[in-house]
Amino acid sequence: MTRQEKMRLIVQLSIPSILAQISATVMFFIDAAMVGHLGARATASIGLVESTTWLMGGLGSAVNMGFSVQVAHFIGANDFEGARRVLRQALVCCFLWSLFLSLSAIAVHDYLPYWLGGSADIAHDASLYFMYIGIFGIFFQMEGLAGSMLKCSGNMKVPSALNILMCCMDVAFNYIFIYLMNLGVAGAAYGTGMAELITASLMLWFLLCRSDMLGLFTERSKLKDERPDYKKRRQHVTADKRPKHVFHFSTFFFQLRSFRPTADVVGTAIKIGAPMGLQHLLMGGAQIVSTIIVAPLGTVAIAANSLAITVESLCYMPGYGIAEAATTLVGQGIGAGQRMLTRSFAYMSVGLGIAVMTMMGVLMFIFAPELMSLMSPVASIVSEGAFALRIEAFAEPMFAAAIVCNGVFVGAGDTLKPAVMSLLSMWGVRLTLAWWLSKEYGLKGVWTAMAIELTFRGIIFLSRLWKGNWNKSLLKA
Repeated sequence: MTRQEKMRLIVQLSIPSILAQISATVMFFIDAAMVGHLGARATASIGLVESTTWLMGGLGSAVNMGFSVQVAHFIGANDFEGARRVLRQALVCCFLWSLFLSLSAIAVHDYLPYWLGGSADIAHDASLYFMYIGIFGIFFQMEGLAGSMLKCSGNMKVPSALNILMCCMDVAFNYIFIYLMNLGVAGAAYGTGMAELITASLMLWFLLCRSDMLGLFTERSKLKDERPDYKKRRQHVTADKRPKHVFHFSTFFFQLRSFRPTADVVGTAIKIGAPMGLQHLLMGGAQIVSTIIVAPLGTVAIAANSLAITVESLCYMPGYGIAEAATTLVGQGIGAGQRMLTRSFAYMSVGLGIAVMTMMGVLMFIFAPELMSLMSPVASIVSEGAFALRIEAFAEPMFAAAIVCNGVFVGAGDTLKPAVMSLLSMWGVRLTLAWWLSKEYGLKGVWTAMAIELTFRGIIFLSRLWKGNWNKSLLKA
């Protein structure tokens, strides 16, 4: 492939994923804006438990990636039956894991706001919001799994379109539950949960019943494996005679045995996903500690911190979209044994991510006050949040490097050392500086510590990309 062809492929895979990431961010943006107009107390209620909900989402994502990276490798090697075998086991394992997380959220929701240092006036709303988000986490897990599997097969358009649809549904449901039914903070959780339920159902249907590569209940998937000349034969079959996507109950019950988890697939998923899960656990724990550092600064600081994080996510979500494209390309390149092509995709993806997020950082610096004013009518919250965003804007280029490099490493199945690097950076640099600087500079000090840590993390991730052995599986091949 020429350089132009490779860049075109990266962009083609990145754009749908970027749109999906932005739509998801817009959904949280809308949630926060709708609740923000209920007042500082309502905003602080969600902001207090926001880092814990991220932790739950991160743990779910780690399990999903443990299986979807295997699927990417199988697809790269043209082993579609192997990919479907992993998918069957992933459905069972991920559902059980999401059930465990939901039960854990229900068990601790009454106590969590007080553990985080929240005051009694926001604890009730915060605990209700966290409980409902935890219950709906099952839908979030399955939607994320189906989306990851489709993306690893190269299908970026369907997950992206459904995520955009989820954003639109979230707006509608939020309006109904928050304003028409007057449920306040709990209404935001209801709206998000209903949008996730519908999106998860559609995503699973496209994955299981419409995907040529991964569909479990289609005739096409069997035809592709059983007949090597499938593509050639398909060109000579008229449209009305082509195998259709049909759900067969007999096939479903016959395949139930193949859903039983096996040691090789689960073991590989643990090898890939466990470091990511540990990373999310300790990184999420660090976010919770950061919330505890911010909580004594007052309701305005909690609200400004939460809303500023939501606004900033508009800036870095394109980086995550490019990282997903990098994971797919690197994963399939690893499976195909294409060493030079894989490295080229990795370097070009990181360069594109840095360029895009640098531009986003400039825009965030310029329009920080206007973005914050969309989130809250409270002048003190807008002022505090805008200053924090302008501090963070300087860290966006290296934050992009960290995000996309991590996507490259995940695609290669190299997750342990990057996880350790992230944890050392987060706990050794960000939290130490945040605790120290917050005493004198308040919320500004916390965000300064964040900007310094993200810059440091980007530098060490770039160093590993250039000099590390993240592609050791290709070297062995």
